Amino acid sequence: MKKNNLKIVKLDRKKSLFNYEKKVLIKDLILKLKLGYYEFEKEKSQKVKFTLEVNYEDKKPSNDKDIKSIVNYAKIVKLVKKLVKNKHYNFLETLAEDVFDELFKDKRIDKITLQIEKLEIMRDCSSVGIQISKKRSHDKL
Repeated sequence: MKKNNLKIVKLDRKKSLFNYEKKVLIKDLILKLKLGYYEFEKEKSQKVKFTLEVNYEDKKPSNDKDIKSIVNYAKIVKLVKKLVKNKHYNFLETLAEDVFDELFKDKRIDKITLQIEKLEIMRDCSSVGIQISKKRSHDKL
């Protein structure tokens, strides 16, 4: 007679059976700042538009009474404003890296897509800019 190899598995009721994939959207945040490599860009402020998608995972639903249970869009906007207020950036790419560095301090955040556009720099274009996506690597070094 063959022996039964089946095992009984008990579910831990404290553990969630679901993973949430969440995304914070910030569209068309327009700030007036000095940004650019050329001297005229360092002297006069210009309109710059930020659009962000911040993806994060959570194992539990948001708690309606706890703001720490979400990635707060107001906190992200405040962070971007603080970064551009305290430092002049020559390149959009270096500004983007500082935004990434600050946002990835929240371990829940998995991926960020950031678009930064200068709205007043070229006469023939409504905007020029960059879009960069950065994803957290889960590989062990």
